[in-house]
Amino acid sequence: MRSWWREIAGLVLPVACGGCGRPRTELCEECAGALAAVPRRVRPVPEPAGLPMVHAAAPYENAVRATLLAHKERGALGLAGALGGALAAAVRAGAGHVGDAGPLLLVPVPSSPRATAARGHDPARRIALAAAAALRHGGVAARVLAVLGQRRAVADQAGLKAGERHANLAGALAVADGGRRLLQEARIVLVDDVLTTGSSLAEAARAVRAVRGADRADGSTAEPLRAAVVAASPSAFELNRN
Repeated sequence: MRSWWREIAGLVLPVACGGCGRPRTELCEECAGALAAVPRRVRPVPEPAGLPMVHAAAPYENAVRATLLAHKERGALGLAGALGGALAAAVRAGAGHVGDAGPLLLVPVPSSPRATAARGHDPARRIALAAAAALRHGGVAARVLAVLGQRRAVADQAGLKAGERHANLAGALAVADGGRRLLQEARIVLVDDVLTTGSSLAEAARAVRAVRGADRADGSTAEPLRAAVVAASPSAFELNRN
């Protein structure tokens, strides 16, 4: 029945694959397969100070890049499920045995209020919610904690070089007061849709560490932050080919 309905909907509504533009499918099998690559650790060059260990599901190129842009900029919100599945795989790769040690919090890097208003949604948060659902389906107690927000205006990152991006974002993010206690009690994976220079994730890590501290109240050492993204620049993958 679902297949029949999708066929009828494809005749009535203009639908094209977010990755390659193939008609009458939101995401074709080939482009979905590009998102299902084996996640690997990635590192940008230069690597910004404070960047956690990052795992990515796929290189940011070709069908993967097109799919992310369709979701992010063109309102193809139905792609969040597939993108969230890819992000969940990257979270698993970076967090190790995620089902063994208490709750797992996915903390998304927020878009600016201006970008969110222009797009009508926050892409990283939407993908994080889909990833958390995928992780829970696999038996992992995961949820999204969207506690990061901008405390000052920043320039558009597009066109900025690595050093300029880092300077643009330095000190820009803060943790909401209501999230401070929750960050002390769980393992945290910072998540975003794309890694290019790593500046956004490094700033998110700084903001979380500022309220979490190196040690917990009971004297134990806080677990190191991890990070995961759907895609990373191809050069970041090349460094970790082996």
